[in-house]
Amino acid sequence: MKKLILITASLIGSSALALGVGNSSFPMMTGKKFISTEFTGTTTDDGGMGLQVRYTQKMNPQLTMDAGIGIAGGDRSQRVFFGADYELYPDYMQQPKISLRTKLTRAEEFEETRTIVSLAPTVSKGFNVYGNEAFPYVSLPFGLNLNSDKRTYESTVSLNMGVNGRLPVEGYKHLNGNAEVQFGLKESYTAMVLGLSFPMN
Repeated sequence: MKKLILITASLIGSSALALGVGNSSFPMMTGKKFISTEFTGTTTDDGGMGLQVRYTQKMNPQLTMDAGIGIAGGDRSQRVFFGADYELYPDYMQQPKISLRTKLTRAEEFEETRTIVSLAPTVSKGFNVYGNEAFPYVSLPFGLNLNSDKRTYESTVSLNMGVNGRLPVEGYKHLNGNAEVQFGLKESYTAMVLGLSFPMN
């Protein structure tokens, strides 16, 4: 338990994330790198459509990290992010993959600067669908939303559900697709992410 607490604390101190879990549930090989372009849409609290670019790299068999930037219309104009997903149990036989994802988002929202720090337990499992592998996942991010301008904070909770996998289209199977929905539960918002990832190696 001490080891788990130390790992979680170190990841929270060094990582961040924006909208979406991204490719962390996809079984990447160590050293594999992706560049993703993602369409985002927020449906609550004067939301808007936007784009974000994410870089993802598998650092070792347990750790996947990502980083990127995003812009959007509405009252959530821009963000910068980094993230880390640490695998506790692998996707093996009947056992799903269980991981802990830390996230930290620095964003401009409602003309105020916010820093959101959270921890997200994530469960995923690979399935074969008509001869193609798909990797659905569910995540429950919870944490703190810090308002730098007002010097206040509030707790946040959301439920994220999605799926990723290689595109089942001949000639494009080297690309990875991702679709995700975020449901705002407490001091968070409802949003969607659609992404396309290009391998770099």
